[in-house]
Amino acid sequence: MGQKVHPKSLRIGYIYDWDSKWFTKKDFSDFIEQDYKIRTFINKKYRNAGISSVGIERAGKYVRLNINTARPGVIIGKKGNDVEFLKTETEKLTKQKTFINIVEIKNPELDAQLVATTIALQIEKKVSYKKAMKKAMEKVFKLGAKGVKVMIGGRLGGAEIARTEWDRLGRVPLQTFRADVKYGFAEAYTTYGQIGIKVWIFHKEFLERPDFSSNPINIKNENSMKN
Repeated sequence: MGQKVHPKSLRIGYIYDWDSKWFTKKDFSDFIEQDYKIRTFINKKYRNAGISSVGIERAGKYVRLNINTARPGVIIGKKGNDVEFLKTETEKLTKQKTFINIVEIKNPELDAQLVATTIALQIEKKVSYKKAMKKAMEKVFKLGAKGVKVMIGGRLGGAEIARTEWDRLGRVPLQTFRADVKYGFAEAYTTYGQIGIKVWIFHKEFLERPDFSSNPINIKNENSMKN
């Protein structure tokens, strides 16, 4: 059963931090639904922007979105028009003042979510899933990762019966809490159905627990949060 636990949820509070940071007693279910809708909207609209994760912070009547992406220019758009559109749509959904913080990923080839998305896009372009999986794994391993594992499931190659295939390079300790194992999941939409791609990348082991202290939303200094 250990392999069926999400690698990040298993390590939250130990070496990983939460993606959503807020506290409420009355509007808990509403905030959960809003977070889901915000992430779904961003991932669908900016699928080609190389988005790894979307962090959501709330403080009072303010919301901040921390978007980690490999292609920040796609989200920003010409003269920041796309950012303003995203800000407007988020404010309509949350009915709160929203700030957008775009963080560029320096090494997208080592990000598990981006690797999974890349494989999914290649499969949609009718590239062999074996070739896409092997090429991605070799590239990740050459860039310094200690281990990488890729699992693909669905009607592979247009087969009538769905199956699952996986491969691994190096070691991926899924049950070691101090192991920095990044996890990513993406879906490829093909003419013969959906194909799921899961990626695990083992970077290193933490000898000490990381410091999760971060600066909260500064309501007085709003200009510092604008792009």
